Amino acid sequence: MSGLPKCPKCNSPFTYEDGNMYVCPECAYEWSKNAPAETGEQAKVFKDAFGNVLQDGDSVTVIKDLKIKGSSSVVKVGTKVKNIRLVDGDHDIDCKIDGIGAMQLKTEFVKKA
Repeated sequence: MSGLPKCPKCNSPFTYEDGNMYVCPECAYEWSKNAPAETGEQAKVFKDAFGNVLQDGDSVTVIKDLKIKGSSSVVKVGTKVKNIRLVDGDHDIDCKIDGIGAMQLKTEFVKKA
């Protein structure tokens, strides 16, 4: 395994080969053997509703009442969310909100605190 590269997404040393792809068992990221380390995902910049750059661990404030799908609860304007984690996908932020629990938010509905 010493000849295999580390995962470019989570830096895990436990990658393995699958055909002409490398696979990370920890984050399930796959990338081509032929392609150099893809920096497109690492270079993605996440910005809040006002254009401020967000990073993992930042605190943000919700700027709009957000209905929670499948529930009658609402995340109110001004709710502060601490220690966010940025992810790729439809919703850019993984977080925990006090009194509600784990949620995913879009960066367009938050501002950096």
